[in-house]
Amino acid sequence: MSIPVTRLNHAVLFVRDATRAAEFYGRVFGFEIVGSEMGGQAIFMRSPLATNHHDLGLFSVGPDAPRPARGSVGLYHLAWEVPTIEDLAAAWQALEEAGALGGASDHVVSKSLYGHDPDGNEFEIMWSVPREAWGDAEHKGAILPLDLEAELKRFGSTAAGD
Repeated sequence: MSIPVTRLNHAVLFVRDATRAAEFYGRVFGFEIVGSEMGGQAIFMRSPLATNHHDLGLFSVGPDAPRPARGSVGLYHLAWEVPTIEDLAAAWQALEEAGALGGASDHVVSKSLYGHDPDGNEFEIMWSVPREAWGDAEHKGAILPLDLEAELKRFGSTAAGD
């Protein structure tokens, strides 16, 4: 079984100073801050042209953090979006079978699974919650435990017929 990925949703970067990096991405790309968490140590930004909650996450690692060694990369993870909550449930099974499931989170605006490739590179498989259900989370970056069964009941195709 393959996972039906529809697009890359966002990038998350480790940076020395999230505020400084956010200023750069705001100035150069026009990204807008949609959430600043952990005292500004985590900043979430969105392109004004995007329909995503955020296109870029920036996480501070401190002013003395070394640059990545030559030949290495500084990417934290990539997020791939699936079209339905049922696809996310199927992805959970596929990742478990591959021994690659690392965790799961409810970000309120999305429901996410985390995994790793054979080299340990982390990735996210996520489903976007319909925007009208975001509520106050539109301007926050939430990380909560994921109750996938409850989310399937709330958002699944059979919930529409209730």
